Amino acid sequence: GRGAPARGGCARQGELNSFLWTIRRDPPAYLFGTIHVPYTRVWDFIPDNSKAAFHASSSVYFELDLTDPYTISGLASCQMLPHGENLQDVLPRELYRRLKRHLDYIKLMLPHWMTPDQRGKGLYADYLFNAIAGNWERKRPVWVMLMVNSLTETDIRSRGVPVLDLYLAQEAERMKKKTGAVERVEEQCHPLNGLNFSQVLFALNQTLLQHESLRAGSLQAPYTTEDLIKHYNCGDLNAVIFNHDTSQVPNFINTTLPPHEQVTAQEIDSYFRQELIYKRNERMGRRVMSLLRENRDKSFFFAFGAGMA
Repeated sequence: GRGAPARGGCARQGELNSFLWTIRRDPPAYLFGTIHVPYTRVWDFIPDNSKAAFHASSSVYFELDLTDPYTISGLASCQMLPHGENLQDVLPRELYRRLKRHLDYIKLMLPHWMTPDQRGKGLYADYLFNAIAGNWERKRPVWVMLMVNSLTETDIRSRGVPVLDLYLAQEAERMKKKTGAVERVEEQCHPLNGLNFSQVLFALNQTLLQHESLRAGSLQAPYTTEDLIKHYNCGDLNAVIFNHDTSQVPNFINTTLPPHEQVTAQEIDSYFRQELIYKRNERMGRRVMSLLRENRDKSFFFAFGAGMA
């Protein structure tokens, strides 16, 4: 049951998430917009027709196959600095020092942030820190920037609950459906590695500044996972798109920046839009079409990030 209070906060009462499109063919194919947050936060808001479509489909396809160990190890290696370099070798000394201080702070806070449930599951703080940030000194700065972005109390407290796309993948496997992916790891990873060095330094510095002021208590996060969840649950697609959710890429456009930094922020933003939204949409669209053409007798459920749609 879904009580009124649960959806209080939607612009229009009763407008619930409707990120399901039907591709007219026999048997039907569905396109469903997912979101990269703990599934427990959105599951009750996903309408029954979307769940029914998922159950009814014989093949379920994702952007990436997150249940495949090769995918996971491919993502990991794509995030590494080349030639065995260390972050310390590539970052300006002061930026590296701030990064290290911030991560030391996170490590200190983790035990206080964790939920009793996480402790009960044996996810003690050192293990959790290593699972998330272990080996950070060997990662490319752009991935360290994304990592810093996800090291917040809210994100830590939800570790251990699968995000919606992963949950659907696990469910599909459990139900013995055919699963697959329309993207390769390199296609998801290379665009992020394609930013130039000064853009990456700008992004990492901005991210650190933001998290340092969060730490000092002088700033509330500009847009949070909470906002994103609310927009998704309310079926507010525009808000989801503009928050760049799927790629988990932060938005650096910030009116308080000096003009030359505004330009850099703008460049990074359009680069990400181009690479992570437009080009990917086109590529994924082509692959969806050929899957449908090659398997005319099969019902499909495509679960892609709603921000891409």
